[in-house]
Amino acid sequence: MEARAVTKYIRIAPRKMRLVINQVRFKPVKRALDTLARLNKKAARLVEKTLKSAEANAKDLKMDESRLFVRDIRADGGPSLKRYMSRSMGRADVILKRSTHLRVVLGEREVRVQAPESTKETKPSKAESPKSVKKPRVQRKAAGASK
Repeated sequence: MEARAVTKYIRIAPRKMRLVINQVRFKPVKRALDTLARLNKKAARLVEKTLKSAEANAKDLKMDESRLFVRDIRADGGPSLKRYMSRSMGRADVILKRSTHLRVVLGEREVRVQAPESTKETKPSKAESPKSVKKPRVQRKAAGASK
């Protein structure tokens, strides 16, 4: 089961947003929120809001909050606002004001059950293995050596 949250038309470039989301990908939700709270970036506040929304959606779906982690987080490009800046000799440059669509998907970590200790096979130690036995070195005489 998964919980999602989407925020569209965020007025920040996707490239700037990806710097932040790469730091929280695949982390548990609580640790991701702590990380975002410490970052001094505009994108961190926006990701934090969307992550909290996804966490609330997970709560509505009766998911276990202690096992939630960020399964997928994406910052895709949205529409760009086009602005023009005048340049010399009557020319104009296009300035693109990019926007972002942010998508957060939370999942539950599976609990791993460890096998009992008695069923595990034991490997021989290095001292018992045949590779660790040292062979005596044979010294050879030089080919041109005489007495």
